[in-house]
Amino acid sequence: MLIKIYPENPNPKEISLVVDVLKNGGLIIYPTDTVYGLGCDITNAKAVEKVARFKNVKVEKSNFSFICVDLSQLADFSKPISNQVFKLLKKYLPGPFTFILNANSNVPKYFKGKKRTVGVRIPDSPIILEIVRVLGNPIMSTSIHDEDDILEYSTDPELIHEKFKDIADLVIDGGYGQNIPSTIVDCTDEVPVVVRQGKGVFED
Repeated sequence: MLIKIYPENPNPKEISLVVDVLKNGGLIIYPTDTVYGLGCDITNAKAVEKVARFKNVKVEKSNFSFICVDLSQLADFSKPISNQVFKLLKKYLPGPFTFILNANSNVPKYFKGKKRTVGVRIPDSPIILEIVRVLGNPIMSTSIHDEDDILEYSTDPELIHEKFKDIADLVIDGGYGQNIPSTIVDCTDEVPVVVRQGKGVFED
């Protein structure tokens, strides 16, 4: 299913439809402030497993991130953070960043394995933030790659739907995406470290 949602004013009816798909264990493809992402409800183990199979990784060894609606929800899944890290999060979010934090016990066990960290995002993207707000908990997120190394990421929602319709239950057309992923910053130690340079420009 391909549905059009306008970023300027996401239609509650369409948002509700997307949330129903997530609550029923479905996978969605959606726009962010960087590349289009594939995601599901983090509380649905079967849906998480489906995404992991698609990415050909084990859930506990994956680097999936959580999309949160705000800093308060983000804090629900991380251990207490320092004032320095809080200021960084406040400065750069919402925005094209993924921050790696120390995970707390609210992170579902199947994500953890030997890892004790969680990657969190608050994209500057009204559609996905409204979906997460209505759902009531984060969605798990991973970017969708294109086999074409030159393109690397798929940007046209209609082509994305054509290509991934057997994997995703619903694709959101929120306009053309970008092909530069988020900047990943590891904040698990005292000094933040940029793990991957992406769209976001990080200045500590």
